[in-house]
Amino acid sequence: MRNKQCSNLKGFLYASGGLLLVSTNFLTAKYGLKGFNPETFSAVWTSAAALYAFFIILLSGHSKQLRLPKGAILKTFFLGLATGIGMILGWSGLALLDPSFASFLWRFSPVMTVVLSTVFLGERLKPRELVGFGIMVFGGVISSVGQWQVVGAGIVLTLLACGAVSIQMLFAKEKITQVHPNILVFYRVGIAALFIIIWTLIRRKFDINVGTSYWLITLLGAFLGPCASFLLTFRSYRYWDLSCSSIVLTAQPLIVLPMAALVFGNIPAGRELLGGLLILAGAFWLALSQHRPISGYH
Repeated sequence: MRNKQCSNLKGFLYASGGLLLVSTNFLTAKYGLKGFNPETFSAVWTSAAALYAFFIILLSGHSKQLRLPKGAILKTFFLGLATGIGMILGWSGLALLDPSFASFLWRFSPVMTVVLSTVFLGERLKPRELVGFGIMVFGGVISSVGQWQVVGAGIVLTLLACGAVSIQMLFAKEKITQVHPNILVFYRVGIAALFIIIWTLIRRKFDINVGTSYWLITLLGAFLGPCASFLLTFRSYRYWDLSCSSIVLTAQPLIVLPMAALVFGNIPAGRELLGGLLILAGAFWLALSQHRPISGYH
């Protein structure tokens, strides 16, 4: 029992650390997207993250593990591909939305991850959790009613990105026992960077002629978000169920909202705020109903 409690605590701490770092994405990326177009931003973001991850591998002495086990190669490739697709969709959506409202919408990603972990990994999903999902869908509808022409495209792109992220988390959970987290993070963003660069060049969207501040914030965000946060998140999978780690992410809007208000000076209002709060309420409903507490931890 003590070992189980220790494992739960480690999983919770790693997942929480990942949550804090990945929450900065909505601020650093939103700022970067004011200079870069979404395709170029995604290429710079993932390329920088891959470079950071590679240096971390060298410094941590795990370079010999860069050669993947045969059984992990294909799914690691799909992990990177899903990451690249999710990046392009997600940043394109964020460019059209308020960062706080976007963080509310991203609560659908943990829900999708929980559903996938139930279907493919045999983790538990209770019938009453459908109530929480229904509340979230209702919140999404409230947010877009009467202003679909304003937020519609951003919502669709963000929800598609949520699906891509959920798929990559499933692949990561399946292979985390075979591949060290540092290595997995490197291949995740490295493969994504190659895909995004090719996509950007094909579409002739590559444009790096932006101000220095956009470069600096983007490079900082690339370290905090796709690199450092996932080093912690993937480690949580070694101690915790995928669904548990994903549920921690439901608290993200509570972190993003004050940060966005401080940095950008505005927060969602009216139907966007009401719908966002409903999405958050549904996400917390899912979090509370997903697992019974174990000695103070989920």
